[in-house]
Amino acid sequence: QVQLVESGGGLVQAGGSLRLSCAASGRTFNQYAMAWFRQAPGKERTVVSAISQKGSTTYYADSVKGRFTISRDNAKNTVYLQMDSLKPEDTAVYYCAAKSGVVYNFQNYDVWGQGTQVTVSS
Repeated sequence: QVQLVESGGGLVQAGGSLRLSCAASGRTFNQYAMAWFRQAPGKERTVVSAISQKGSTTYYADSVKGRFTISRDNAKNTVYLQMDSLKPEDTAVYYCAAKSGVVYNFQNYDVWGQGTQVTVSS
């Protein structure tokens, strides 16, 4: 089983950009679908974006389509989330997650990182 460590969060002004990274331990990273979730204060955790094992399939929540880009580098055991045109409503703790099998079925992601805070000021 992989272990996940996120980085790249921080404070940014509206309209700005951040790139989150999620580094995975272990040699089986390329067997996992990967996803980014976020949880704002007082709200449920929701999926933001996901990517299949080889990167051929991606998913984006409607709220981030056209602004966020997910990618992965299996040689570096890392998945990225490039976040552009950030809005105050993007403020949340962002979590990296992994699962075996298809990229969808978001309720089945069962390996989680510790989260990284993203704060977008207006």
